[in-house]
Amino acid sequence: MARKIAFVGVGRMGANMARRLHELGHPVVAVADSHRPNAEALAEELGCAAPTSLSDLAGMADIIITVVTDDKAMRSIFKTRKDNLLSGKTRGKIFINCATVSPKTHVEVEKLCKARKAASIEACMASSIPQARSGSLYLMVGGEKRSYSRVQKLLSELSSTMTYIGPAGQAASVKALVNMVMNINTAALAEGLGLGDALGIDLDVLRQVFSQTGANSRVLETDGEDMQKRDHDCYFSAAHAAKDSSIAAALGRSARLKLPLNDATVGQYKKLVDLGLGDLDKSGIAELTFKGRSAK
Repeated sequence: MARKIAFVGVGRMGANMARRLHELGHPVVAVADSHRPNAEALAEELGCAAPTSLSDLAGMADIIITVVTDDKAMRSIFKTRKDNLLSGKTRGKIFINCATVSPKTHVEVEKLCKARKAASIEACMASSIPQARSGSLYLMVGGEKRSYSRVQKLLSELSSTMTYIGPAGQAASVKALVNMVMNINTAALAEGLGLGDALGIDLDVLRQVFSQTGANSRVLETDGEDMQKRDHDCYFSAAHAAKDSSIAAALGRSARLKLPLNDATVGQYKKLVDLGLGDLDKSGIAELTFKGRSAK
């Protein structure tokens, strides 16, 4: 019998993962979101339930995939709200947690699940909306290997590449480092293009030169033209960049390491958030570096 699947958190990533599994014939039986219209619209599209109760949702499924925004939201759905995912019958269920939250939160959630005779793994994503829709995510997995083995085939249908990292919290640590370096690269590219623009250099030419030299990066490919053209439609928001780089900063403090480049990047993204521009794509950091742009 096919295992029933539910989703908690059906924004741009979660909704497209649910669509992917539904199209492959998996029974997606329930969805929930803090913004209820998201859940209702997706439930109508997929022909599934959109319960208001998280315990009811968990009771309907064998596998619950969560894609929430931050540590506070993660703790809420597993612990702090009275009606949480673990407040009903949970024996034998497995929770796949895909949000970028702190490693200690993933460890905490695993302990909470074990106490309720359930299992939990982290499946951290290093991809964006198109990959969620096409099932070509890059996943970093953490948690007990036996729990991972229970859902490995399902995760393979959401991903093109998957790497098992280690016990709970380790995949989240790696994801924080991935996003730390990505965000630093994004900030550096914004400064390079901003300075080139101020010097009167043709940015099409500059981007081409960057692509053939040590200045090349994946970020140049995904964000360079967007920075130049001020096209900041959101695939990965500035607010999420601020959050994720802050997770890395906290890990640095716990390891007693100084991370000055990351600290500067956190400051830039927090400035965007403070200016009310946190919903821009991370490429929006260029609004802080180009002359004459309104965010300066």
